[in-house]
Amino acid sequence: MNVSSPQPLLVVGAGIAGITAALEAAEAGKEAVLVEREQAVGGRVLRSHQYFPKLCPPSCGMEINVRRLEKNPRIRVLTGAQVAKADRSANGWSVAIAVSPRFVNERCTVCGDCSKVCPAKVPDPFNLGMNEVPAIRLPHPDAWPRRFVLDRSACPAGCKACVDACTYDAIDLNAAGREETIEASAVVLATGWSPYPIEKLPELGGGRFQDVVANVNFERLASPSGPTGGKILRPSDGTPPKKIAFVQCAGSRDVNHLPYCSAVCCLASLKQATYVKEQIPDAEVTMYYIDRRAPGRNEDVLTKVAATEGVKLVKGKVGKIEECAGGLKLRLEDVEAGRILDAFADLVVLATGMVSSLKGEKPPFGVGMDDDGFGLDNPGASLFIAGVARRPEDVAASVRDATGAAAKALVAARRSA
Repeated sequence: MNVSSPQPLLVVGAGIAGITAALEAAEAGKEAVLVEREQAVGGRVLRSHQYFPKLCPPSCGMEINVRRLEKNPRIRVLTGAQVAKADRSANGWSVAIAVSPRFVNERCTVCGDCSKVCPAKVPDPFNLGMNEVPAIRLPHPDAWPRRFVLDRSACPAGCKACVDACTYDAIDLNAAGREETIEASAVVLATGWSPYPIEKLPELGGGRFQDVVANVNFERLASPSGPTGGKILRPSDGTPPKKIAFVQCAGSRDVNHLPYCSAVCCLASLKQATYVKEQIPDAEVTMYYIDRRAPGRNEDVLTKVAATEGVKLVKGKVGKIEECAGGLKLRLEDVEAGRILDAFADLVVLATGMVSSLKGEKPPFGVGMDDDGFGLDNPGASLFIAGVARRPEDVAASVRDATGAAAKALVAARRSA
């Protein structure tokens, strides 16, 4: 089926859902423009240590998608770009895209000479600020486009050490941003999600105690490209934990925080429990849960992890966490035993939920949202939502969802042509 038309499909967000939507549309014959606010594509998937349920590095699947992006002439990718304005047009949307200056051009060979001489350090966004990196660097090992980025605001006044070190004339400290307008036949929003901030959970030690971390931070601790080189260590003293507690529904299914279930938290904690046992075999792992949710074939994973020596799954709601001598004290209700008790750990992982990127914002396009802040399709306006911007889901479901969004967008584009 040939669905090409003069106006391209615009996909906003180049995580796994956005990349999938753009690729599916382009491989069906439609021109597509993929817009990403960060300087590299891939989104939060690449911040995972391992995919679930395959438990393989996310670079495996992303490498295939990057090759598809590189080889498909129908896709144009704009990184460091955001939607500035969007208006309905006669045949779709007129969208203004603001592209920020990159400061490092396509001549970059990723040699690293500039990074070696850079005097400025910044919190590493890829590792969620858990370590520092030079202001000029490769965003992360799997970054595409494969080119260094520069946090220009961190540069000391008058410093041009990186320029002097670069023999390829790849750095322009005076680069300027630009704006371009795209006339799109349809739009797919795949803007992703953010983790619920643990700072909003002070009763659970969030933002108060170093050894209380979010599940997304724990994922980086286990990753070879993470701040500890893949070693699971307590942030407070850099030692391997011996007792790890996973606290489920941390802020989720709670009218004071997130009233909904984020669908993946139980499975993420089960996966992370395997990280611990593989690396620290004698560690004691306890997962405190309200309900264990592992639908379909994932029940096999639940059964396997629950049967692992040194792993306990306790039906109990943790209400309070405090520091104590040698670690952390958890006050909880053991539902099955029918009593309140104290438990102890030296590292606590809060399984925080997914928050749609659309929540709390007033995004362009006049997106309709449900009560939880997730986006709603508007077929009449040729506007479709994909991935976790639409509902909480895992990687595989996001890929399927994005494929469906691309198909709906193609139909809408043909109707408006």
